[in-house]
Amino acid sequence: MSALFTSLVIGQQTLSNRVIMAPLTRSRAAQPGDVPHDLNVTYYTQRASAGLIVTEATHVSQQGKGYALTPGMYTDAQEAGWKNIVQAVHAHGGKLSLQLWHVGRISHTLLQENGQAPVAPSAIQAVNSTCFVIHPDGTPESAPCSMPRALAVDEIPGIVEQFRQAAQRGLRAGFDFFEVHAANGYLLHQFLATHTNQRTDAYGGSLENRARLTLEILEAVIDVVGADKVGMRLSPNFVAHDMADTESEACTLYLAQALQARGVAYLHIAEPDWAGGAELTDAFRMQIRQAFKGGLIFCGNYSAQDAQQAITAGVADAIGFGRLYIANPDLVERFKVHAPLNTPNPATFYGGGAEGYTDYPTLNQA
Repeated sequence: MSALFTSLVIGQQTLSNRVIMAPLTRSRAAQPGDVPHDLNVTYYTQRASAGLIVTEATHVSQQGKGYALTPGMYTDAQEAGWKNIVQAVHAHGGKLSLQLWHVGRISHTLLQENGQAPVAPSAIQAVNSTCFVIHPDGTPESAPCSMPRALAVDEIPGIVEQFRQAAQRGLRAGFDFFEVHAANGYLLHQFLATHTNQRTDAYGGSLENRARLTLEILEAVIDVVGADKVGMRLSPNFVAHDMADTESEACTLYLAQALQARGVAYLHIAEPDWAGGAELTDAFRMQIRQAFKGGLIFCGNYSAQDAQQAITAGVADAIGFGRLYIANPDLVERFKVHAPLNTPNPATFYGGGAEGYTDYPTLNQA
C-alpha cells in the first residue's frame, strides 16, 4: 500500500501522506458558547499523523447551527479555541482544514437566535429529519427539524459575509486550508438541489442559478485566504435529510469545472454510504477527475486496499476516512503495518467527554 503513504502537494502545501481524516461531528464543544477546548486539542493532536485533518463541521453563525454542542467560528472565544488546536496539531507535524458550515433548514427554533425559524432557499420542511437540541431544562433530544423560512434576496449577501468572516478568523487561527461545506443536505446543498430549491429569482431555476450562492461563497473565501488554501465538499446522490436532486451528477461536474477554473486546491467528494443513495460509478468518478485537476479526495467507507487501488488508478489523489479515525487515532501507523483496527462505539459518537473520544488506544498503548 505504498501509494497511500507517499507525499502529496495540494495548493502550496505538501501532505506527508494521502490518508485524510474526514470531518466528524462529535458534539463536544465547551458550553456556553460552542468553544473548542482542551479535550478537543487532545483529540485532534492524537490524529496529527493524518496527511490532512478536515475539522468537524463548524458553523459560521448561530443561524448556521443545527446541533447542540458543535463548535462555531464567529466569536473571539471560538477563534482562540481553534487557534490552540491548530498550534498543537502543527507542533506534531499535522495539517488542518477548517470546514465552514451553515446547516440551513436542518435546525430548530431552540437553536436559533430569539427562537426564530431556520432559513433555507425555500420554505420546505425537512421531513423524517432531526437535529440535536438541549431543552431549557437541560433535557437533550433528537428533535424534528423546524419549518424553515425562505431567505429573501437581500439577506443572501449576509450569508456570504458569515462565511467570509469565519474564513478571516480561521486565517488568523493559522489553518492550512478552508473547506466550504456544500454537501450532506445543508444550506449550500439545499440551494444546489432541485427538490429543496424552488426559487424563481437569480438563485433558483437553472443549474447555474442554483449554484450561484455556492460560488459566491467560494469566491468570498478565496478573496480572504487565496485559492490555493480552499477546498469544497460535495455529496452527489446524497438522499438523507430529505434531499433529492434530478441533476445531482451534472451539478457536481459543473462545480468541479468551476473549481478548476478558479484554481481551488482540492475537491472532497462524499460518496453515498451511510446516507443511502445511488452509488457513484467508476465512469462518473473519472468524469470528476477529468473536470478537476487539483487535489481530489474521495470519502465513503473505503478500506486501505480500496484507497490504494483508487490512488494507483489515478482516480483519487487521497482518500478520506471517517469512522475508522474515531477509533484509531494512529490510523496511518496501523495501515502501514497491517495492524488490527479498533472498533468504534456508536454510543459515544456524539456528546459526552473523553470516553469514546480520546481514550481509544494506539498500537503502542495496546
